[in-house]
Amino acid sequence: MISAGDFRNGVTFEMDGNVVQIIEFQHVKPGKGAAFVRTKFRNVITGAVVERSFNPTDKYPTAFVERKDMQYLYSEDDLYYFMDTESYEQIPIDKSKLGVSFSFVKENMEVKVLSYKGNVFGIEPPFFVELEITQTDPGFKGDTATNATKPAVVETGAEIRVPLFIEEGDKVRIDTRTGEYMERA
Repeated sequence: MISAGDFRNGVTFEMDGNVVQIIEFQHVKPGKGAAFVRTKFRNVITGAVVERSFNPTDKYPTAFVERKDMQYLYSEDDLYYFMDTESYEQIPIDKSKLGVSFSFVKENMEVKVLSYKGNVFGIEPPFFVELEITQTDPGFKGDTATNATKPAVVETGAEIRVPLFIEEGDKVRIDTRTGEYMERA
């Protein structure tokens, strides 16, 4: 059992006969009244996203999600193929189940494929990846005291914001959970 006060991003639990995964959460302690937990969660089977508030003492049964290490191989139309690193079995996963963080995954990269009772509902890339900048405006000197950033495209096609001194061809480390630039690699 998990209480609503223990909710974190990525936690999965059973509610009303469905398996849901927390996308965002916020513990709210208003000046007047009782505290509550504001959440945004996704039904892992249907993909529907719902916002709801919980009492921090509410308890729900934990859903045990299988996380299997797999290697991303290639894509064909809207299907993305992953290989089990132990049995070498390949499985196709529909693009709609991959999520936003998949935009930082390149071919041959190891990811965790998430499933519940045999139904694949998403992937979990490594928390940090190193990718090359393929397109960005040239950097310029001056105005560095303001933490200014500029848009850049990485080798997987995802767009991120980087500091002004980053140039095309630089390798950068990216946090896949937030999509933010961390540092030069």
